[in-house]
Amino acid sequence: MGWSIMKNMSGTQDELPVKVVKAEIPVLPTSSTRYYSSVLARNFSEYLPKSYWRMRLNALNMQEEHQKAETTVSHPLHFDHDDQLSSRSFEKDEAAAIVPEYAVNIDKAVERRVLRKIDLFSIPLMWIGYGLVYYDKAILGGAVLFGMTKDLKLSVVDRSTTPPTTSTQRLSWATSMFYFGMLAGLYPLTFLLQRFNIGRVLGVVVIVWGLIAMLTASVTSWQGLFAQRFFLGFVESIIPTGFMCIVSGYYTQEEQALRQSWWFSSTGGWTIIGGALNYGFAQIEGGSLKRWQYIYLLAGALTVLFGCVCFVIPNSAVSAWFLSSEERVVAVERLRKGQTGVRCQVLKTSQLREALLDVKIWLVAFMMAGAYTTLESILLQFPLGGIVFIFILLTGYLSSRIPNIRIILLILCCLPVIAGCAMIWRSSWYHRAPTPVAGYTIIGFFGPVVSLIISIGMANVAGATKKSATAAAIFVAYCVGNGLPGAYQRQIIGPQLIKTPTLKRHYPELWLGLIICYCIVIVLAIVLYVVLWRENKKRGALPINEAERDSFAFKDLTDKENPYFRYVL
Repeated sequence: MGWSIMKNMSGTQDELPVKVVKAEIPVLPTSSTRYYSSVLARNFSEYLPKSYWRMRLNALNMQEEHQKAETTVSHPLHFDHDDQLSSRSFEKDEAAAIVPEYAVNIDKAVERRVLRKIDLFSIPLMWIGYGLVYYDKAILGGAVLFGMTKDLKLSVVDRSTTPPTTSTQRLSWATSMFYFGMLAGLYPLTFLLQRFNIGRVLGVVVIVWGLIAMLTASVTSWQGLFAQRFFLGFVESIIPTGFMCIVSGYYTQEEQALRQSWWFSSTGGWTIIGGALNYGFAQIEGGSLKRWQYIYLLAGALTVLFGCVCFVIPNSAVSAWFLSSEERVVAVERLRKGQTGVRCQVLKTSQLREALLDVKIWLVAFMMAGAYTTLESILLQFPLGGIVFIFILLTGYLSSRIPNIRIILLILCCLPVIAGCAMIWRSSWYHRAPTPVAGYTIIGFFGPVVSLIISIGMANVAGATKKSATAAAIFVAYCVGNGLPGAYQRQIIGPQLIKTPTLKRHYPELWLGLIICYCIVIVLAIVLYVVLWRENKKRGALPINEAERDSFAFKDLTDKENPYFRYVL
């Protein structure tokens, strides 16, 4: 077996060999993929595992399908952008329109300039956008304080009991309806965003969201509020999943954790902003409207303005108007090494099936369901908002600087949350008691836990449709997990953990339930670490063909189809 093949067996062109232990494997033409891959697999099976040949054959078959519609690309730094885009095959990644199959060296100074431009354009927009999502959800609590409960009859007094009891079940359902709407909208709107122009879809949906928010001021009954909350959740579902996919299409795996943390940190930042705005509304004394109506009018107006700005968001780095032609090539080429791709507007059922059967996605989704629970309502306090804001950014920064530390950071951030829950539950409650206040404060570490789950989930998948499915799955879990009850929150699986008769025992079901949830998150994180580490180890033992790896980068292959994809831990 010490021989090497210097020409492919069709005799059409010379190929460089690929070194494999004692032998060398040629780069084969895709027209002969099926036959010669099987021949090589038989001859080299003693050197390489069967899994390698399955991955290689699948990837090369995908390459053969794509090459049926292959277009000729001019020099990567000089191209006719419109002609390239109009002639490309939509089955492939958009990056194929402006970069060749082989890697192109790029200047590091130019790359830094391009990264800075992308940051300056995208991060402020996403920070404002997700902040509006969070503020829009959280203002229900402020509206309740300003008289919405009475005006819309969200509470019912039962005078048949002695003493009379008050039920806020309608308020609970009003909160739940938002998450039912989000559940209904996540998958259709996420795939709509993948299939059509990002800026146009976002712009239209966000403006509709703003109008629905403004119309809340016209609601006169609890039934009308239920309908408003459902449709509000439906349209808002497009924002977090859209931002997750945008980040994965513009940034490398190493950069994604920090950028995901930047826009997600708006949950803490907008807690502070929202609290300040609510304080301002509390000063309103006159006017024909109630104070809670002014809150929704302002939130809706800000959202409509943001929706108008969304129309300028480019479809991808390939068509980014804020970059020059040369900078667009650099923006795309820098993503080749990570093998995550840029964007593909074709929905592929094979990638949907793979996402459904991928254990990694299930682990990430279950972690999100366990981490994003009743603790979201804690962000309604100024100090907690600041803590969440700071530590989301800090963990994002550390993840971008230290390789493979994300899951470790996630586990470490779970520990203060568990400790905080135990301190609140088991301590004495009295005026200015320090222990429950301290426990309440450190619970804010749940924010970086959720941010890390998002970055881990999105950095470890490839393939445009699979990315969309993963983003939607993570926020489906968010909707379910967020169903646990909080101060003004009674979402989907909610009212079971807070029971008034257990007040003297400090709501043991609530705090014990949260401790169990975060222990489960830790266990799932350890399992995910082992799964990803073993997969990387298996792939690291396989031979590397540089030319083949470069060509696979923008074929819209999934992480499982592409043997050169590496997972981040």
